[in-house]
Amino acid sequence: MARLDGQIAIVTGGGSGIGEATALALAREGAAVAVVGRRAEPLESLVATLDAEGRTAVAVPADVTDPDAVESLVGQVRERWGRVDVLVNSAGINVPRRDLASLSLADWDAVLRINLTGTFLVTQAVLPIMREQRSGTVVNVSSIAGYRAMALTGPAYNAAKAGVNAFTESINLADRRYGIRACAVCPGEVATPILELRPQPPTAEARASMLQPEDLAETILFVATLPQRANVELLTIYPTEQRDWTAELR
Repeated sequence: MARLDGQIAIVTGGGSGIGEATALALAREGAAVAVVGRRAEPLESLVATLDAEGRTAVAVPADVTDPDAVESLVGQVRERWGRVDVLVNSAGINVPRRDLASLSLADWDAVLRINLTGTFLVTQAVLPIMREQRSGTVVNVSSIAGYRAMALTGPAYNAAKAGVNAFTESINLADRRYGIRACAVCPGEVATPILELRPQPPTAEARASMLQPEDLAETILFVATLPQRANVELLTIYPTEQRDWTAELR
């Protein structure tokens, strides 16, 4: 018997990177997964892969910064399956011009809106379902930049991920009495498509030494499959070999 048999999961940012790997891992562990993202094509490709394996998944294109779209996607999941056991907030971005001297207000707003407000909106929509069933796991994909500001990630990303960490704590303060638990997973460098938005994208050799999306998927799966009485509020995971990336700031 798979560890998530009978459970329902929503994964945002499911079209690539950590979200895609996590959706695969949860479905292969028995969960029915709603895969959410702004672009339908990669979601449908992922669902087709899982269908071919005999897994259960559905693509739900949606913008996590749009309250109406979020309410619609959660409503679709509830109508289809009746519950939500696991929510993984993985949708996130960064911008190329991210240092404080060149960061624009538009880019600041975009990073905060997707990384932090999107996490809030989807969680806020899912929590009433979890409260009714008196159980649920929320996993927010954060970053080590959320508790240690980094020049490489920039002030907007740092602030957004610090907000995600604080929001995760707030979920636990407010909703643990309903049997709900929340975890902020804070990775170091992960080899995902977001690296292409760095001012100087890292080389293939550098990416090979980083954490891989499947490493994060296994970490999230660990959190989601703990006994419901147990909660890891903040989990940090680094590459074993922490590379020197200071040259990429120049």
